[in-house]
Amino acid sequence: MMVSKVLLQRRLFSSLLQEAEFHRLAESTIQGLQEKFEDYGDSIELDGFDIDYGNDVLTVKLGELGTYVLNKQTPNRQLWLSSPVSGPSRFDWDQDTKAWIYRRNKAKLYKILEDELEQLCGKPIVLS
Repeated sequence: MMVSKVLLQRRLFSSLLQEAEFHRLAESTIQGLQEKFEDYGDSIELDGFDIDYGNDVLTVKLGELGTYVLNKQTPNRQLWLSSPVSGPSRFDWDQDTKAWIYRRNKAKLYKILEDELEQLCGKPIVLS
């Protein structure tokens, strides 16, 4: 019964966001993050810091501190994040808050990245 409810909720949610709108939001988010990460990388001294974007995948390498990977999952209308701190997460666009939200704990994508990057690199970053 619980699985059906979750699947129904996912179907209902993803059906609210049309594919073209998903691509627009996802690409805007990823490109914006890429620019902010590049600026952030210039402001910190970290061996191995590198950013790569291709095939809808943004990779941020923090040398020995780990690697972040953010990519679009079009069929689910989600952004997927792999974090060296919090592990894997899947984010849905929340129309009410205009933010990418991890449904399990209601965490926002930008807030997670801000908190974790400051924790790892020792310098705050503002993404929103």
